[in-house]
Amino acid sequence: MEQQTLKITGVLSDPTRFSIYQYVTKQHRDVTVQEIADAFEIHANVARLHLTKLEDVNMLISETKKTGKGGRPSRFYRVSDEVISLQFPFRDFQKLSEIAIDTLLSLGPVGEKALMETGRKFGYETSRTYSQYLDLNLKALSNEERLTHIKTVALQQGLNPELHYDKNTHEVNFRVYNCTFKELVPDRIPICKMHQALINGFFDYFFGEINLDKTNAMSDSHQYSFCAYRTLILP
Repeated sequence: MEQQTLKITGVLSDPTRFSIYQYVTKQHRDVTVQEIADAFEIHANVARLHLTKLEDVNMLISETKKTGKGGRPSRFYRVSDEVISLQFPFRDFQKLSEIAIDTLLSLGPVGEKALMETGRKFGYETSRTYSQYLDLNLKALSNEERLTHIKTVALQQGLNPELHYDKNTHEVNFRVYNCTFKELVPDRIPICKMHQALINGFFDYFFGEINLDKTNAMSDSHQYSFCAYRTLILP
């Protein structure tokens, strides 16, 4: 445990390597050594070393695939699903979350309803705190500006979002490429609903009370690498 902690902190102590990890998390797809070399203006061998170091501590995983262009297969890297947590002194907040959520869900429909309402309220309050910090005037913001702020709030909550707005139909499509509660979901499906309620709270604050419709879910099928939501907003 101690050796692994030292190894992780050693890997992340390099600013370029940490930036490369951040870059990979935002791509929503696999990346190659050459892409990293080009993006960071470093030699391919240096890029490969950084990616290998990140893979050694399970922050990235890789696989070799044919590119369809002939020649040797290329190695592609993507973010690992493994959670890495460093805390000094040690605290087991995940276990605390499991106990609290299981206690709430043991109450049946009443507990599940409370979980949804709390998630939505938290999303709303988080957005309000963000808005107050920036001293935003909501009435003066365009729809595009409000959506940009929603994306920023989502990023601050550790989400990896993507947002598309159709000005003609006023339809918003909101995708999330990671789940910050993934380890709790398999045996606790209501957590997915709570997560949706939390995101709904973001929209509630900036647009008034509206409902998001979930169109895709990572938990429903291996077919999707993201959760997708759709809603209409007033012009």
